[in-house]
Amino acid sequence: MIRVREAREEDVGQIREIFLAVYGTDYPHRELYDELWLKRSVFTDDALILVAEDTDSGRVIGTASVLFDFGAHSDLVGEFGRLAVHPDYRRMQVGKLLMDRRLEAIRNRLHVGLVVARTVHPYAQRISLAQGFIATGFLPLKHLFRHRESFALLARYFGDALTLRRNNPRIIPEVHALANLVMNQPALNPDFIVDEDSASYPAGGDYQLEQMQAEGYPALLRIERGRVRNREIFGPMRLDYGFFKLQSRQTNYFLARAGGQVVGAVGYTMDPVEHTVRVFELIALADDVVRFLLAELERKCREEMAIEYIEIDVSAYAPRMQRTLLELNFLPVAYVPAMVFYQVERLDIVKMVRLNALQDLGPLGLTEPVQAIADVVMRGFSTCVLAPRMAQAIREVPLFHGMNTEQATRLAGVCAVKNIEAGERLFAKHEPADRLYLVLHGRLAISGASPSDIIGSIHTGETCGEVSLLSARPHSATARAMNNLEVAELHRRDLEELIRRRPDIGVIIYRNLAVGLGDKLLRSGDRKPDQARSETERLPLA
Repeated sequence: MIRVREAREEDVGQIREIFLAVYGTDYPHRELYDELWLKRSVFTDDALILVAEDTDSGRVIGTASVLFDFGAHSDLVGEFGRLAVHPDYRRMQVGKLLMDRRLEAIRNRLHVGLVVARTVHPYAQRISLAQGFIATGFLPLKHLFRHRESFALLARYFGDALTLRRNNPRIIPEVHALANLVMNQPALNPDFIVDEDSASYPAGGDYQLEQMQAEGYPALLRIERGRVRNREIFGPMRLDYGFFKLQSRQTNYFLARAGGQVVGAVGYTMDPVEHTVRVFELIALADDVVRFLLAELERKCREEMAIEYIEIDVSAYAPRMQRTLLELNFLPVAYVPAMVFYQVERLDIVKMVRLNALQDLGPLGLTEPVQAIADVVMRGFSTCVLAPRMAQAIREVPLFHGMNTEQATRLAGVCAVKNIEAGERLFAKHEPADRLYLVLHGRLAISGASPSDIIGSIHTGETCGEVSLLSARPHSATARAMNNLEVAELHRRDLEELIRRRPDIGVIIYRNLAVGLGDKLLRSGDRKPDQARSETERLPLA
């Protein structure tokens, strides 16, 4: 028989053995194997630690915890952490029993419960989903075990959490797909407003950057008291905790100075073992200080501190901050409704991440809801890596002539990237067609009735499928890769949604399409009718 109870001091040794069996001897966070640290965790009021016990043998076979109030604005928030079951007792519902008991113990103590679940296997995800948690994010390469692992973020709401939630978040278009997936789950209402117009914080200003010392703390606190009205970044600490308490929590601040005066600061925590940084606060007297601080922190993380993963929780009501971080190559990885308690209401947050060492994610064991979130998140990262190339290529394509950098980048953001091996077909004649292809690298052969009936070829920087994109007519030819091929793929539904929000982009595309087709018809008009008809049909629009 298995029973679940609160951990006692005498359980510490067996809890340590479970962690060793599950995580191995090379787990980077050695404190989990420190019996004194575990003993303190058992007795602290900030954590609930449970164990599953085999009553026949008296052996502790599993453990799970809940960490309470782990953030400065996280009143009534708890993280359901470290659910570990000894490998000898897996598939015996031990994890489910531990989750059931945790929920029973905290039901009246929390508004929001969070689970950060491993993705190398789906067990914790399945248990959480079965208990009413919803998938809210996919955190790529967040933690370092033997190698960097990705995690799923899930949330469940209790009591008045959603009643206290502020309505109508304002999110940038690049957050929309992720937010829409999350907010269309049961008990939630997709009431966000997509903000196309808010500009990012400006660059500029002649500021000096320095690490905060004790003498800089009072000046910074005066800025916060006088200027901070609507916070845009949230995290596990806060300036008014006091300088020495901040130091004891291993937090850091970079100050911006102008003419010797403190004009702003960004606060962060750093984990040198996992090579991660979490930004938790930003205070500034002027708009250009905001971008200066974020850009300098990002640069130092990348160039001087060997940081691989930077995470920021941004208010879902702050589109300027979302846009600024996006321009610094931070991408949305989670949307968590009612995550933050601030000024008597709960706010949604967008968790944004910058990966300085994008690498293969390795094998993943994802449940269907988490897979849907992961697909959206990783599409954003692949687009981010290729966006500069795609935006440049788009500006050189006649169909998109006249776009400025912002418009081309916005269009690049709704494209997907596809790789085709030499000899494979990209599409076949008479197949349904609903997308345009831009060749980023390689060459396509366009053929008619048979592979030997070569109509033409399409090279790097050229497109095919323009007519199909806009008319939804079947392909009039077959396209086959002549060598290894990389293409940007623009789906008609994505283009229609973009044009609905950005008619200025639609005007350029339709104008250029009309001009291009008109030029081709004029050229064909200089030939004999039969020849003109034949050559018009053979135009490599496919």
